[in-house]
Amino acid sequence: MYPPKHHQEYNIENIKKVALEYPFATLVSAKEKTPFVTHVPLVFHNDKLVGHIDKNNPHVELLKDNYPVTAIFQGPQTYISPSIYTTKSLPTWNYIIAHARGIVKEIKDSDIIKRSIVTMTEYLEAPNHRFVLDHNDERMDRFINYIHGFEIDIQHWEGKFKLSQDKVPADIENAKQELIKNNQNNIEDFVNQLFKNHF
Repeated sequence: MYPPKHHQEYNIENIKKVALEYPFATLVSAKEKTPFVTHVPLVFHNDKLVGHIDKNNPHVELLKDNYPVTAIFQGPQTYISPSIYTTKSLPTWNYIIAHARGIVKEIKDSDIIKRSIVTMTEYLEAPNHRFVLDHNDERMDRFINYIHGFEIDIQHWEGKFKLSQDKVPADIENAKQELIKNNQNNIEDFVNQLFKNHF
């Protein structure tokens, strides 16, 4: 990702936390000059990222055979108004982003794919586990032939945490509170309007 250096995150564990907390990834591959982009949840298993997509997705062609791929995880982000700062500044946008670059391998064994789906469900249902997916659920047997399973062997992590690091401590704190507040805002009106327009 583009510098400046003071926005780069070098602590790998901090970068991985973004992927753990925000597992809905943007998966990017390229063939010649054509980009392929798919949005998909990815979870860690044995320090690899594991996921699955519809077999009819044209991206499937590039999600096997040790093909290079990048997974992008977007954490909280928000517009920052200069009005929150104690010093004069210009408007900006703060965000937390993690990139995982690696090579991808197809998972062909249907039993391993089913286990990965069970593992993903367990992770996403935490901590309350209101639903438990049984490995022997017959619905999975009907579903399994229509999905492409894959795992990403991560070769490089990169993080960009733009958090007003170039500001005075009071303004860094103000920007942090703005990031928290704006990501906790009630989205009810927005979602209701989208549903109304869509359906």
